Amino acid sequence: MKLIFQIFVLFISFAAQAAPFSIDYPMSFFVTSKPIGDGGNLGGLAGADAHCQLLATEVGYGHKTWAAYLSTQSQDGMPAINARDRIGEGPWFNFNGEMIARNLEHLHGDTLELARLGNNMTKQSVLTEKGQIVPGLNDFQENGHNDLDWDYVKNTPNSNRHEVLTGSQPDGTAYMSELDYTCNNWTSNEDPEDYGPMGAAENKPNVQIGFTDRNGGGNGSWNSSHGTRGCSQHSLVRTHGIGMFYCFAIN
Repeated sequence: MKLIFQIFVLFISFAAQAAPFSIDYPMSFFVTSKPIGDGGNLGGLAGADAHCQLLATEVGYGHKTWAAYLSTQSQDGMPAINARDRIGEGPWFNFNGEMIARNLEHLHGDTLELARLGNNMTKQSVLTEKGQIVPGLNDFQENGHNDLDWDYVKNTPNSNRHEVLTGSQPDGTAYMSELDYTCNNWTSNEDPEDYGPMGAAENKPNVQIGFTDRNGGGNGSWNSSHGTRGCSQHSLVRTHGIGMFYCFAIN
Protein backbone atom coordinates (compact mmCIF):
# COMPACT_ATOMS: atom_id res chain seq x y z
CA MET A 1 0.00 0.00 0.00
CA LYS A 2 2.88 2.34 0.87
CA LEU A 3 4.46 1.69 -2.55
CA ILE A 4 1.19 2.46 -4.32
CA PHE A 5 0.88 5.72 -2.38
CA GLN A 6 4.45 6.72 -3.33
CA ILE A 7 3.76 6.01 -7.01
CA PHE A 8 0.58 8.10 -6.80
CA VAL A 9 2.47 11.02 -5.24
CA LEU A 10 5.14 10.84 -7.95
CA PHE A 11 2.45 10.84 -10.65
CA ILE A 12 0.71 13.89 -9.18
CA SER A 13 4.04 15.69 -8.89
CA PHE A 14 4.92 14.96 -12.52
CA ALA A 15 1.48 16.03 -13.73
CA ALA A 16 1.75 19.33 -11.88
CA GLN A 17 5.05 20.10 -13.60
CA ALA A 18 3.86 19.09 -17.07
CA ALA A 19 2.63 21.66 -19.58
CA PRO A 20 -1.11 22.40 -19.47
CA PHE A 21 -3.21 20.19 -21.73
CA SER A 22 -4.06 21.83 -25.03
CA ILE A 23 -5.75 20.80 -28.24
CA ASP A 24 -3.97 21.34 -31.54
CA TYR A 25 -6.52 22.27 -34.20
CA PRO A 26 -5.16 21.49 -37.69
CA MET A 27 -5.34 24.23 -40.32
CA SER A 28 -8.56 24.22 -42.32
CA PHE A 29 -8.54 27.78 -43.66
CA PHE A 30 -6.03 30.08 -45.33
CA VAL A 31 -5.69 32.88 -47.85
CA THR A 32 -3.41 32.04 -50.76
CA SER A 33 0.14 33.31 -50.32
CA LYS A 34 0.53 33.80 -54.05
CA PRO A 35 -1.82 34.30 -56.98
CA ILE A 36 -2.27 32.19 -60.07
CA GLY A 37 -1.04 35.32 -61.84
CA ASP A 38 -3.46 35.77 -64.72
CA GLY A 39 -5.80 38.31 -63.17
CA GLY A 40 -9.35 37.06 -62.79
CA ASN A 41 -8.70 34.09 -65.05
CA LEU A 42 -8.26 31.32 -62.50
CA GLY A 43 -9.16 28.51 -64.85
CA GLY A 44 -12.69 28.49 -63.49
CA LEU A 45 -13.59 27.05 -60.11
CA ALA A 46 -11.62 23.91 -60.92
CA GLY A 47 -8.44 25.92 -61.44
CA ALA A 48 -8.96 27.85 -58.21
CA ASP A 49 -9.61 24.67 -56.22
CA ALA A 50 -6.48 23.10 -57.70
CA HIS A 51 -4.44 26.13 -56.60
CA CYS A 52 -5.78 25.77 -53.05
CA GLN A 53 -4.91 22.07 -53.08
CA LEU A 54 -1.40 22.73 -54.41
CA LEU A 55 -0.56 25.36 -51.79
CA ALA A 56 -1.98 23.20 -49.01
CA THR A 57 0.04 20.21 -50.21
CA GLU A 58 3.24 22.25 -50.17
CA VAL A 59 2.84 22.80 -46.42
CA GLY A 60 1.73 19.28 -45.51
CA TYR A 61 -2.05 19.59 -45.71
CA GLY A 62 -2.68 17.86 -49.03
CA HIS A 63 -4.59 15.07 -47.28
CA LYS A 64 -7.51 17.47 -46.86
CA THR A 65 -9.86 18.45 -49.70
CA TRP A 66 -9.73 22.21 -50.31
CA ALA A 67 -12.17 24.52 -52.05
CA ALA A 68 -11.84 28.15 -53.06
CA TYR A 69 -14.31 30.62 -51.56
CA LEU A 70 -15.67 31.85 -54.89
CA SER A 71 -19.15 32.29 -56.35
CA THR A 72 -20.14 31.99 -60.00
CA GLN A 73 -23.06 33.68 -61.75
CA SER A 74 -25.73 31.93 -63.80
CA GLN A 75 -24.58 31.70 -67.39
CA ASP A 76 -25.45 29.77 -70.56
CA GLY A 77 -28.15 27.79 -68.81
CA MET A 78 -25.92 26.88 -65.87
CA PRO A 79 -27.15 27.93 -62.41
CA ALA A 80 -25.19 30.19 -60.10
CA ILE A 81 -22.94 28.66 -57.46
CA ASN A 82 -22.65 30.27 -54.03
CA ALA A 83 -19.25 30.48 -52.37
CA ARG A 84 -20.80 29.53 -49.02
CA ASP A 85 -22.12 26.28 -50.49
CA ARG A 86 -18.64 25.11 -51.53
CA ILE A 87 -16.67 25.15 -48.29
CA GLY A 88 -18.16 22.55 -45.98
CA GLU A 89 -19.82 23.14 -42.62
CA GLY A 90 -16.96 24.22 -40.33
CA PRO A 91 -15.55 24.91 -37.86
CA TRP A 92 -12.45 26.33 -39.55
CA PHE A 93 -9.06 27.10 -38.05
CA ASN A 94 -6.13 29.12 -39.35
CA PHE A 95 -2.42 28.25 -39.47
CA ASN A 96 -2.06 28.96 -35.75
CA GLY A 97 -5.05 26.86 -34.76
CA GLU A 98 -7.25 29.88 -34.05
CA MET A 99 -10.91 29.45 -34.89
CA ILE A 100 -12.09 31.61 -37.79
CA ALA A 101 -15.74 30.64 -37.55
CA ARG A 102 -17.83 27.87 -35.99
CA ASN A 103 -20.04 27.28 -38.99
CA LEU A 104 -21.47 28.93 -42.10
CA GLU A 105 -23.95 30.98 -40.10
CA HIS A 106 -21.25 32.32 -37.80
CA LEU A 107 -18.94 33.05 -40.75
CA HIS A 108 -21.55 35.14 -42.54
CA GLY A 109 -23.49 36.58 -39.60
CA ASP A 110 -26.76 35.07 -40.78
CA THR A 111 -28.72 36.24 -37.74
CA LEU A 112 -28.66 39.53 -35.87
CA GLU A 113 -27.10 37.80 -32.88
CA LEU A 114 -24.37 36.19 -34.98
CA ALA A 115 -23.76 39.42 -36.86
CA ARG A 116 -23.22 41.22 -33.56
CA LEU A 117 -20.95 38.44 -32.35
CA GLY A 118 -18.88 38.56 -35.53
CA ASN A 119 -16.51 35.99 -36.94
CA ASN A 120 -12.76 36.01 -36.39
CA MET A 121 -11.77 37.22 -39.85
CA THR A 122 -9.23 39.88 -38.90
CA LYS A 123 -5.87 41.04 -40.20
CA GLN A 124 -4.10 39.06 -37.47
CA SER A 125 -6.04 35.84 -38.06
CA VAL A 126 -6.52 35.74 -41.84
CA LEU A 127 -3.18 34.05 -42.46
CA THR A 128 -1.68 32.39 -45.52
CA GLU A 129 -0.98 28.67 -45.68
CA LYS A 130 2.52 29.58 -44.46
CA GLY A 131 1.23 31.49 -41.44
CA GLN A 132 1.92 34.94 -42.88
CA ILE A 133 -0.10 38.11 -42.25
CA VAL A 134 -1.07 39.73 -45.55
CA PRO A 135 0.35 43.27 -45.98
CA GLY A 136 -2.54 45.70 -45.73
CA LEU A 137 -3.59 49.28 -46.21
CA ASN A 138 -1.02 51.84 -44.99
CA ASP A 139 1.38 49.17 -43.69
CA PHE A 140 4.22 50.26 -45.95
CA GLN A 141 3.57 53.87 -46.88
CA GLU A 142 7.16 54.27 -48.05
CA ASN A 143 6.14 52.34 -51.17
CA GLY A 144 4.03 55.30 -52.22
CA HIS A 145 2.01 54.81 -55.39
CA ASN A 146 4.30 51.98 -56.53
CA ASP A 147 1.78 49.67 -54.85
CA LEU A 148 -0.45 50.27 -57.87
CA ASP A 149 2.07 48.81 -60.34
CA TRP A 150 2.18 45.04 -60.85
CA ASP A 151 5.78 44.98 -62.04
CA TYR A 152 6.74 46.56 -58.70
CA VAL A 153 4.34 44.66 -56.46
CA LYS A 154 5.22 41.17 -57.74
CA ASN A 155 8.82 41.71 -56.63
CA THR A 156 7.98 43.54 -53.39
CA PRO A 157 6.42 41.20 -50.78
CA ASN A 158 5.89 44.07 -48.31
CA SER A 159 3.40 45.87 -50.54
CA ASN A 160 -0.32 46.34 -49.99
CA ARG A 161 -2.15 43.30 -51.40
CA HIS A 162 -5.10 43.07 -49.03
CA GLU A 163 -7.83 42.47 -51.62
CA VAL A 164 -9.19 38.94 -51.98
CA LEU A 165 -11.28 37.69 -54.90
CA THR A 166 -14.71 36.34 -53.92
CA GLY A 167 -17.30 37.31 -56.52
CA SER A 168 -19.78 37.17 -53.68
CA GLN A 169 -22.36 39.17 -51.77
CA PRO A 170 -21.89 39.64 -48.00
CA ASP A 171 -23.96 36.54 -47.23
CA GLY A 172 -21.72 34.41 -49.43
CA THR A 173 -24.17 34.07 -52.30
CA ALA A 174 -23.71 34.85 -55.98
CA TYR A 175 -24.79 38.04 -57.70
CA MET A 176 -27.45 38.15 -60.38
CA SER A 177 -26.05 37.78 -63.87
CA GLU A 178 -26.89 41.20 -65.37
CA LEU A 179 -23.43 42.60 -64.50
CA ASP A 180 -20.07 40.88 -64.14
CA TYR A 181 -18.88 40.28 -60.57
CA THR A 182 -16.71 37.21 -61.23
CA CYS A 183 -14.45 38.01 -64.22
CA ASN A 184 -16.75 35.90 -66.39
CA ASN A 185 -16.88 33.11 -63.84
CA TRP A 186 -13.12 33.13 -63.28
CA THR A 187 -12.14 32.75 -66.93
CA SER A 188 -11.39 36.36 -67.97
CA ASN A 189 -8.32 38.57 -67.72
CA GLU A 190 -9.82 41.33 -69.86
CA ASP A 191 -10.08 45.03 -69.12
CA PRO A 192 -12.65 47.62 -70.24
CA GLU A 193 -11.69 50.01 -73.03
CA ASP A 194 -12.05 52.87 -70.58
CA TYR A 195 -11.10 52.03 -66.98
CA GLY A 196 -13.42 54.56 -65.39
CA PRO A 197 -14.49 54.00 -61.78
CA MET A 198 -14.04 50.67 -60.07
CA GLY A 199 -16.98 48.32 -59.75
CA ALA A 200 -19.60 46.63 -61.87
CA ALA A 201 -21.05 48.35 -64.94
CA GLU A 202 -22.68 47.29 -68.18
CA ASN A 203 -20.29 45.32 -70.42
CA LYS A 204 -17.42 45.90 -67.99
CA PRO A 205 -15.11 43.11 -66.77
CA ASN A 206 -15.13 43.25 -62.97
CA VAL A 207 -14.76 41.16 -59.83
CA GLN A 208 -16.09 41.68 -56.31
CA ILE A 209 -13.41 41.60 -53.61
CA GLY A 210 -13.07 41.57 -49.83
CA PHE A 211 -10.32 42.74 -47.48
CA THR A 212 -8.05 40.56 -45.36
CA ASP A 213 -7.57 43.51 -43.00
CA ARG A 214 -11.18 44.73 -43.29
CA ASN A 215 -9.84 48.19 -44.01
CA GLY A 216 -10.43 50.25 -47.14
CA GLY A 217 -13.11 51.40 -49.54
CA GLY A 218 -16.68 50.17 -49.60
CA ASN A 219 -17.95 48.62 -46.38
CA GLY A 220 -14.66 47.08 -45.23
CA SER A 221 -16.05 43.57 -45.52
CA TRP A 222 -13.87 40.46 -45.52
CA ASN A 223 -15.79 39.06 -48.49
CA SER A 224 -17.69 41.83 -50.31
CA SER A 225 -16.33 45.38 -50.20
CA HIS A 226 -16.19 46.70 -53.76
CA GLY A 227 -15.35 45.89 -57.37
CA THR A 228 -12.23 46.42 -59.47
CA ARG A 229 -11.19 48.41 -62.53
CA GLY A 230 -10.93 45.31 -64.68
CA CYS A 231 -9.86 41.67 -64.69
CA SER A 232 -6.22 41.78 -65.80
CA GLN A 233 -3.40 41.27 -63.33
CA HIS A 234 -2.48 44.93 -63.71
CA SER A 235 -6.06 46.04 -63.01
CA LEU A 236 -6.29 44.00 -59.81
CA VAL A 237 -3.17 45.72 -58.52
CA ARG A 238 -4.61 49.15 -59.24
CA THR A 239 -7.01 48.65 -56.34
CA HIS A 240 -4.44 46.82 -54.15
CA GLY A 241 -4.98 43.16 -54.95
CA ILE A 242 -2.88 40.51 -56.67
CA GLY A 243 -5.50 37.81 -57.21
CA MET A 244 -5.43 35.96 -53.89
CA PHE A 245 -8.48 34.10 -52.59
CA TYR A 246 -9.65 32.20 -49.52
CA CYS A 247 -9.34 28.42 -49.27
CA PHE A 248 -11.37 26.23 -46.91
CA ALA A 249 -11.02 22.54 -46.09
CA ILE A 250 -14.33 20.82 -46.73
CA ASN A 251 -13.48 17.63 -44.81
